[in-house]
Amino acid sequence: MLKIRLQRVGRKHEPAFRLVLTDSKNSTKSGKFLEVLGNHDFRLEKNTKLNKDRILHWMKVGAKPSDTAHNLLIENKIITGKKINVLPKKTVAKKEEPVVETPVASVAETPAPEAKVEEAPVEAKTE
Repeated sequence: MLKIRLQRVGRKHEPAFRLVLTDSKNSTKSGKFLEVLGNHDFRLEKNTKLNKDRILHWMKVGAKPSDTAHNLLIENKIITGKKINVLPKKTVAKKEEPVVETPVASVAETPAPEAKVEEAPVEAKTE
C-alpha cells in the first residue's frame, strides 16, 4: 500500500521535512521513496511547498496520507475534512476538576487488627 508521509531531513536541531510517497512497508528512516511531493518546515510559517497535482493524483490512485500529513494537507487546503488528533491519549489535556483532599490515616495511627487466640480446653485430670 502506498503511503504519503513526512521524511525528516536537515541538520541536528534544525529539522525540515519532505512529503514523500513511499511503500507503507518501508520504515520512516530507510530513505526509500518513490517521489518527493513537497517539503515543509514546522519552524517557519510560510516555508511550505507542496505539489498539489501530484498529491491529488496519488491519492486518487489509492495512496493514504499519514495522520500528520493529512493535517498538513488540510492546513494548505489541498484536501477538505477534519483534522486528526495525533497526540497520544495520555497527553490530551483534560478539564481539571477541583481536588478534594481527604484525610488519610497513617500506618502508625491505625490500630493493628488483634489476632484472636483460641485457648485449648483444659481437661481435668482424674486420678
